[in-house]
Amino acid sequence: MPVFSKYWLAGRRTAPRREEDRQGFYRIDRHSCRTLAAILIIIALSILDALLTLHLTSHGAREVNPIMAYFLSHGPLQFFGAKYLLTCASVIILLFYKNAYLFKTKVRAKILFIVFAIPFALVIQWEVYLILFVL
Repeated sequence: MPVFSKYWLAGRRTAPRREEDRQGFYRIDRHSCRTLAAILIIIALSILDALLTLHLTSHGAREVNPIMAYFLSHGPLQFFGAKYLLTCASVIILLFYKNAYLFKTKVRAKILFIVFAIPFALVIQWEVYLILFVL
């Protein structure tokens, strides 16, 4: 199935019909509620990270990520927009390939939703610690 098709938003396929099709990479038309929840959690954590970063930098902290520091040097709105767009673009790419195998193993790419969420949660935990105990 091509990346852009007429079934992308209104399709009915939620899984492959044949077992042998499940052994390889496949695309589906509709995704599960768990996938939607994972995407919303990642985007919410990204937004919270951006807001906490802006709060910390306004109180003397500095952004150590050179890419985000570049956008932050252009202003808070550009920083927030870049962070949001980069996160959304990454999640969309992962959504297209979530049923592909990683590095020729039996692990599907959808595990990366968890891999993306954990660092965001840890960074937010660190930022909350800095706000509460260091500032």
